[in-house]
Amino acid sequence: MHSELTPTGDQSTDSATNLEAGTLSGELEQLRAAVTAIKDEALRERAELDNQRKRLARDVDQARKFANERLLSQLLPVLDSLEAGLAASVGQDGKLREGMELTLKQLLKVAADNGMTVVDPKGESFNPDWHQAISQISAADVPPGHVAQVFQKGYALNERLLRPALVVVSADS
Repeated sequence: MHSELTPTGDQSTDSATNLEAGTLSGELEQLRAAVTAIKDEALRERAELDNQRKRLARDVDQARKFANERLLSQLLPVLDSLEAGLAASVGQDGKLREGMELTLKQLLKVAADNGMTVVDPKGESFNPDWHQAISQISAADVPPGHVAQVFQKGYALNERLLRPALVVVSADS
């Protein structure tokens, strides 16, 4: 009788061991899936933080590049006035003219040091993104569609237009 019980007892032990191994294997798979999900989530969060960091750096760079935009825009009429004064004093030499020329050069240097450039398109092809046409004329010495005359220079700040140049465009003859 004792021998009959032994095989039955071994089977129940094997069965219990198999059941326990199956349960552990299932739990192990669940844990592996949970670890994979956590790794994926961590990677997504890291990528999102990296994108936010890049976006913030780009925004700070843009803010730096265009921080002086308002001030430089307000200086444009001063530059225009100095240029008009110099144009009116053509042929006159003297301390006043020299002072105006020096002042204009200094203002333009300060503006250039802060990223501002002059848009003076005389003779260039008309570009509606950078030039504002106020009229058209027939000009034999200027090809059609090109700037024949500049009434007012334009200005750009770090390749972004502050003010378009006011121009006259040559028409077909």
